[in-house]
Amino acid sequence: MLLAIDIGNTNIVLGVYEGKRLITHWRLLTEPGRTADEYGALITHLASSQGVACKQIDAMIVSCVVPPMLGMVQEFCQRFFGLSPLIVGPGVKTGMPVLYDSPKDVGSDRICNGVAAYEKYHDCCIAVDFGTATTFDFISKKGEYLGGSIAPGLLISAEALFQRASKLPRIEIVKPKGVVGKNPVHSIQAGVYYGYVGLVDGIVRRIQEENQVRSRVVATGGLAALIAPDSSVIEEVDEFLTLDGLRIIHERNSVQELKGQKVKGIKG
Repeated sequence: MLLAIDIGNTNIVLGVYEGKRLITHWRLLTEPGRTADEYGALITHLASSQGVACKQIDAMIVSCVVPPMLGMVQEFCQRFFGLSPLIVGPGVKTGMPVLYDSPKDVGSDRICNGVAAYEKYHDCCIAVDFGTATTFDFISKKGEYLGGSIAPGLLISAEALFQRASKLPRIEIVKPKGVVGKNPVHSIQAGVYYGYVGLVDGIVRRIQEENQVRSRVVATGGLAALIAPDSSVIEEVDEFLTLDGLRIIHERNSVQELKGQKVKGIKG
């Protein structure tokens, strides 16, 4: 079994795969102050509650965009599972050319999204991830990572409004009854919700127009299911896009490793 771990700025998403099938998953808060022992105990408990024993996990892969968490996750993988995880980053085979000015500057989660989106469509596509930031990743028809856009996340924007405007209340992010609110709460909900629908549709259309393509569009992330129904460009919501990207990258590196072993065997 493969344990895939996506460490984001707000949440850690974990999934256990048996072959290509996701058999269970969890979402935890990202807390850099927690120790490897704390995360290890929590994750092994969650796994055992779903009938997955540590000894059944024979491979691990990690995407991490929070540098202080990287040492911790490597430590708990070693201590609780006895494994060294594959860390998505420079030198790891993704099967996707990264045509960025500096490829190492692309977040590993964005590469995972791009890999999974292209594997899903085998066509020009855009992956929209509603995370701490809202990211747009553009993949060519040939399967090349061409770049993308990054906007402040929906929750960050709402929180900034609350903190900087003293008379405005903190709100729950939900779809409002209409775009014209009749009180401060509904007005903010309308502005935040429909503002993000417009942001997503506008950026996707501009990417398509600038590159003269009609691309497939898939959304992921915690708030994707909320925004997608009113978006005119999002075709599909895939909650596990990033985890699937991790699984695919692990498979590609496992195949590469096996090929290397065969070559060494022949030489020997």
